[in-house]
Amino acid sequence: MTEVTDETFAAEVLASDLPVLVDFTASWCPPCRMIAPVLEDVARELAGQLRIVTLDVDHNPRTQAAYDVLSMPTLALFRAGEPVKSMVGARPKRKLLQELEGLY
Repeated sequence: MTEVTDETFAAEVLASDLPVLVDFTASWCPPCRMIAPVLEDVARELAGQLRIVTLDVDHNPRTQAAYDVLSMPTLALFRAGEPVKSMVGARPKRKLLQELEGLY
């Protein structure tokens, strides 16, 4: 998974040809650490169909504020530069795949 910043967000997420799932995360967040391996599995499984990137909200406040992200982890799916779905909190892989079905 790629880590994006305020500076690289537009190029890596908004301009991506593939749909992008952004993991708004923080190092101090236990649920963020719980979902990290799930996201790595999903990234491998859906390679070529969906990109997954992480954004550390503590170091990238502009992007966090721009998308009104208040809780971590927040997973936001972007397609063609637009947010199409937002999910808050950790979840098992099966549930995440169900929630993303048909959106990428």
